[in-house]
Amino acid sequence: MEWLKDYWWIILIILLGVFINTIKDLNKLSFKEYLKKKKGIKPIPYDDDDDWPQNNKPK
Repeated sequence: MEWLKDYWWIILIILLGVFINTIKDLNKLSFKEYLKKKKGIKPIPYDDDDDWPQNNKPK
């Protein structure tokens, strides 16, 4: 643990670099483009037998 006392600033610079790169990559994402692409995707066909049980209310 003695090396940590001497080189704490290097670890701080590495963590700062990771944090800055993460912010840059998140800024490149566009949720509007994702939603536009998602409209072309067809939903997974489900069988009626596999649905959740129906709530049968008494009449």
